[in-house]
Amino acid sequence: MPETQPTQLTAARAAALIRAKQLSPVEYTQAVLDQAGRRADLNAFATLLPEQALAAARAAEQAVMDGRPLGPLHGVPVSVKDQVDMAGVVTGHGSAVYADNTAAGDDILVRRLREAGAIIFGKTRLPEFGHKGLTDSPVYGLTANPWDTSRTAGGSSGGAAVAVAAGIGPVALGTDGAGSVRIPAACCGLVGLKPTLGTLPWQQGSDTFGNYTYAGPMTRSVTDAAVMFTAMAGPSPADPWSLAQAGSPPRLNPALAGNDLSGLRIGYIERATNPRLAADMAEATRRSLAVLEGLGAVVTPVTDPIDWIEFPARILYQANYAVSMARHLPQWQDRMDPVLLAFVERGNGFGLHEFRQGQYARTRLFRSIQALFERFDLLVTPTLSRTALPADFDAADDEVEVEGELCGITRQGWSSYVYPFNLTGHPALTVPNGFGTDGLPTAVQLVGPWGGDLDLLRLAGLLEAAAPWADYWPPGA
Repeated sequence: MPETQPTQLTAARAAALIRAKQLSPVEYTQAVLDQAGRRADLNAFATLLPEQALAAARAAEQAVMDGRPLGPLHGVPVSVKDQVDMAGVVTGHGSAVYADNTAAGDDILVRRLREAGAIIFGKTRLPEFGHKGLTDSPVYGLTANPWDTSRTAGGSSGGAAVAVAAGIGPVALGTDGAGSVRIPAACCGLVGLKPTLGTLPWQQGSDTFGNYTYAGPMTRSVTDAAVMFTAMAGPSPADPWSLAQAGSPPRLNPALAGNDLSGLRIGYIERATNPRLAADMAEATRRSLAVLEGLGAVVTPVTDPIDWIEFPARILYQANYAVSMARHLPQWQDRMDPVLLAFVERGNGFGLHEFRQGQYARTRLFRSIQALFERFDLLVTPTLSRTALPADFDAADDEVEVEGELCGITRQGWSSYVYPFNLTGHPALTVPNGFGTDGLPTAVQLVGPWGGDLDLLRLAGLLEAAAPWADYWPPGA
């Protein structure tokens, strides 16, 4: 039997115990479902699938007993954000609009997780259509941060982050359109990866060529993130960006192969559009940089005058919501999130010329970041400007407060480090690196060149080894 309770195992450890016949997939899955019941107060799940999950667990157990080949996630319970299709299960998108939207088939990423042996036991909450960096809805209420229920879990993959942080499954699949994996992972003390554009196929998008939405793993350990990433990577005929990646498997920078980082060049970006960085977040980032410097890396502040295109990017996001939501408004407007409706209204105020200028600005931002990788191997930023916002924060009108100073809306004052890399396509990974003065998790973001996903995971592994965090659990986990 495992040396700790099953719900506190990493996915890699659980899979190893299952292969060794020391952990029953059935008992493990039941323990996770029981934990979901105990922590129903967190409101992490849109759907739980106990019968389906236990049937899959029994089949997984029989495969072990029969000596059949086993995948890297064999028998491991995994949750999926309720924005990703599972055959025969409602894909609700956090909205009353899609309350009866039963998916005809599995998304390719769900299919690959199943092929890796994962047992998918539930679908997690998100704000309506994933429109904001907090997870609440007029339909289902608030998804609470397990470290402090008066704070947000982040969003839009908030339910996924809460589930993993609370021990309801060791790993989860999230999606990220403007930081929606990394924001909640940072708020809840997890690893969260937004991969290189096209490395994990995204077949749900309606505009594949203008895509800035990604799927990515949310886990308690770097190894688990790497295992999930590898299991899901590869081209899909539905995603042209993934076809461009075909034949170019992720590669590792040789400078990261060992524990000697001598010669590794790291650029540190202290601020993006945010006017202020909280002192505890700044100190946590300095500690992470000190670890890397201690291993030989050369850390240099980035002083280039980068235009982070916050307003042009906002035009793209809000105008896209205005177009995509238009067909729902006549019937559903009175049941939709007021914040989403505010975004739609603002999006309707932008014209074609402004939208195209936003697309041109996206190209300029990409080239600015590309230029940095002529001098640096990797970039490091804080993930957020401060710890988790209050749970009742209004993303339409409230300003983010950092140490008594009002710093603008969330994209300006809080999550300004994350959305740019959705637009540029570069991989970005958030790593827990301690706790703030309020006792909530802090995090650092690692950014790599296109195709540098393994570089980020390797660097994150070194940070994890220097300051392990997987044994820290919120109350009730």
